[in-house]
Amino acid sequence: MITHLQGKLSEKTPTHVVIDCNGVGYFVNISMHTFSQLPEGENIKLFTHLQVREDAHILYGFSSMNEREVFRLLISVSGVGTSTARIMLSSLSPQQVTEAIASSDVATIQSVKGIGAKTAQRVLLDLKDKILKVYGLDDVSVVSSNTNKNEALSALETLGFARKQAEKVCDSVVKESPQASVEEIIKQALKKL
Repeated sequence: MITHLQGKLSEKTPTHVVIDCNGVGYFVNISMHTFSQLPEGENIKLFTHLQVREDAHILYGFSSMNEREVFRLLISVSGVGTSTARIMLSSLSPQQVTEAIASSDVATIQSVKGIGAKTAQRVLLDLKDKILKVYGLDDVSVVSSNTNKNEALSALETLGFARKQAEKVCDSVVKESPQASVEEIIKQALKKL
């Protein structure tokens, strides 16, 4: 198993990179999240996952061990292949994926292209306990902050703000202070809107 590659970045696209490791070029599939983390033409280190199929050996690269772990958890779910997991990590950051699973946020998982209601439910059902255990998240705090965020979002919509814009602002407020009350989230969001 190849666990990481370190070498000179010789080719970089949003879907793959080529890493030159002492004269050998490795073609590595990446997510948009990893792409955004990569420097230009420097020595880099990617944590990898090697998929061995009958017709190919395919390398997937990640900027952090955390992202690789989330990828491996996602592909362990029946119906979620490497392509779907990579699309999910391109649409959402690893932290957003783990938070969505921990808080049973079906809408966020389903917002990823190619994931329907059944697959989203399966991801939540199969991974929630693993995510809570692996990341040591407190189920209650994640759910309560998510409930507070949803209530604040509902209030902002009632005040006439667009849902998408209000949701982005609420997410950033909750990220800055996860234990914020509904009132605190609304106050902070109003300052940013």
